[in-house]
Amino acid sequence: MATDDKTIMGKITFINHEKEYATIEYEHNGKKKTISGNISEKEQEKLRKEKIIKKVHQFHVGDEVSFMITLSARGDKMVADCLQFHFNNALDNLINKSQIENRFVGYLKKVEEDYFVKETGSYIFFPLILSPWEKKPREDNLNEPVFFKLENTDKPDKATAALFKSEYIPEYMYAIQCFKKKTVIDVTVYKVTPHGIFVNVIDKKIQAKIAVDKTTPLTVQVGDVLKVVITYLGTSKIIVERV
Repeated sequence: MATDDKTIMGKITFINHEKEYATIEYEHNGKKKTISGNISEKEQEKLRKEKIIKKVHQFHVGDEVSFMITLSARGDKMVADCLQFHFNNALDNLINKSQIENRFVGYLKKVEEDYFVKETGSYIFFPLILSPWEKKPREDNLNEPVFFKLENTDKPDKATAALFKSEYIPEYMYAIQCFKKKTVIDVTVYKVTPHGIFVNVIDKKIQAKIAVDKTTPLTVQVGDVLKVVITYLGTSKIIVERV
């Protein structure tokens, strides 16, 4: 139950991504104060179902938010409740800049098994999306500056980061050569379903799905060797066709 029904405006100054809470700075009677609030997706979903917010938001440092002060569930401290996002000028500026020059500097961070990049000027954390065939950053690279670009900028609160300089596994580098030269490759079938034939393209490190024509009966079995060419190869998707 809220102890103060008054809605207060504040700015998120720190986010603990592991524990899913944010520190919010606000003013009360001319004095700066701080308070913590739950920013988990579960909490946001609860507020959405209660029609307090219209959609679930992924919070960033610099978010201007409104909230009410309430007693924590344990009853031992005051916390921010009914957290609602309003705007983030720093994030908007980065998104706008990315349309002109999509190159930023940030620091690599790791939270449990997930990687993030913290932009140096705004301290905003962006989830780092790695290619399935990209080597994970080395531990000694954490907290070191890196160049990155922003992706998914059409949804600012869900914008992600991609490294400018990525290291890929040797199998992917070989696949690039095969794609450029249109090399015919022998691949092994490891799964067959009514919807597709799944094959190991380069060892078991790079796999692909061959679409199945529903009008043609499947005669392929697990273990069969097929000949294919790579018709498309991106950083996260591969398409092969039988020859």
